[in-house]
Amino acid sequence: MNNVTRLSVMLLSVSMSLGISAQDTRQVIHAGHVINGIDDQRIAKQSILITNNKITAIKSGFVTPDGYQVIDLKAQTVMPGLMDMHVHLTYEFTKTSYGERFTKNDAYYAIKGADNAKKTLLAGFTTVRDLGAEPQIITEVRDAINRGTIIGPRVYAAGKTIATTGGHADPTNGFKHVLRGDPGPKQGVINGYDEAIKAIRHRYKEGADVIKLTVTGGVLSLAKSGDNPQFTDAELAGIMEAAKDYNFVVAVHAHGVEGMKRAIKAGVHSVEHGTYMDKEAMKLMVKHDTYYVPTITAGNWVAEKSNIEGYYPDIVRPKAAAVGPQIATTFSKAYQQGVSIAFGTDAGVFPHGLNGREFGLMVASGMPAMDTIKSATVDAAKLLRIDDKLGSIEVGKLADMVAVKGNPLDDIKLMETVSFVMKDGVVVKSR
Repeated sequence: MNNVTRLSVMLLSVSMSLGISAQDTRQVIHAGHVINGIDDQRIAKQSILITNNKITAIKSGFVTPDGYQVIDLKAQTVMPGLMDMHVHLTYEFTKTSYGERFTKNDAYYAIKGADNAKKTLLAGFTTVRDLGAEPQIITEVRDAINRGTIIGPRVYAAGKTIATTGGHADPTNGFKHVLRGDPGPKQGVINGYDEAIKAIRHRYKEGADVIKLTVTGGVLSLAKSGDNPQFTDAELAGIMEAAKDYNFVVAVHAHGVEGMKRAIKAGVHSVEHGTYMDKEAMKLMVKHDTYYVPTITAGNWVAEKSNIEGYYPDIVRPKAAAVGPQIATTFSKAYQQGVSIAFGTDAGVFPHGLNGREFGLMVASGMPAMDTIKSATVDAAKLLRIDDKLGSIEVGKLADMVAVKGNPLDDIKLMETVSFVMKDGVVVKSR
C-alpha cells in the first residue's frame, strides 16, 4: 500500500468513525473511459458527478461545475464497484487451519475478518456475499464496517451454512466420537422438513442476510464424498418455503449433479462451484433463472495444493485433486449454454485480496472480458436484488466505482491491480 492509499484509508476510517462519511461533498470524476455495466463497449471522456454518496449526473467530455472537487482519472478506465458473490472473510485455509478450531478464540477470527475485509475492498470489491462463518463473528464484522469502525466492503452474510447430519458443513465432521454430539438446526444441521424451516428461522434470528446450503459433499470437509446428494426434496422444500417468508436469497454449494438438480427444481437462486453439472442441469438453470457462481480460482488453488504432502488432510487430498481442475471446464460449457453467471471466487480457500484472478480464468475459459466485468457488477447486483442501487454507473445509483490504468478489455489481468476505489462516495484507494 503506498502513502496515498494509507492516507485515504486512514481518513476514511477517521471520518466514518466520527459520523462524517460522505456528507455534503461534491465530486466529479474525469474518466478517460467508462465501462458502466450496461453498455457493451467503453465510453470515452466522461464526467461523473457525485453529490454525497450518489451519482447525480453523467456528462460527455471533461466538465467541472462550480464547487466540485475533481478526481482525475483521465488515463484510466472507470467501472462500477466490483462484487464477489462467494467469500469467507473470517477464514483462510492453510496447513494449520483445521486444528485452529481448537486453539483459536472468536477474537482471532474477528480480527482476521477485519483484515481480510480491508484487503478485499482495496482489491476493488465494494460488495461481497459471505457464504459461511460463525454468525456472531461475521455479523459483527459486517456491522463494524457499516458503522465505519473498520473499512471493508458491504457484506451480505449467510452466517452458519446449513447442512445435513454428516454432510459438508456439519461442524463435527472429523471429530472423535465423544466430541461429535448431535448438532441440530440451531447449529446449522437439519434432518427433515420441520428442521429445515427451523434452521432458516435461526439464521434470521442471528441476523443473516442470505442463506447458504451444502446440498452435496464438499472438498475441504473431513468427510469421504465430495459430490453425493445430501438434501432430500422435502428438506429443500422446507428451506425454500421459509426462505421465501423471510425474503432470503438462497445459495447452494454443489459439486454433484443429482443434489444440484434437486436444488434447482426447488427454486434456489444460485449454484456455487457446479463442478459436475451436466447439460440437463444447465437447461434447468436457464429455465429457472438460476445463477451459476463458478469459483474457478478456488478450484485451481486446491488442485495445486493437493500435490503438496501434508497441506490438506489425507481424506481431502483426492477430492481436491479431482474436483479442482473440473470447474473451469464446467464453467465454459455453462456459459455456452446460456446459464446466467455471477462472479464469485471462494476467497478464503485461497488468500483474500487475490479475487481479481477470477477474471483472467473466466476469459481463459471462453467468456469475453466485458461479460466477466458485467458478471461482477450488474449481474451480481441482480442476484443479490440490489441492482436498483448498485452494479452500474447510472444517475441515482450509489457512488461505488473502481478504476484500472489501461483497457481491461484488451488486458483482463489489469483487474488484478485496481488503482482506484470509491465506496459510497468516499475514496478508499487512489494511486
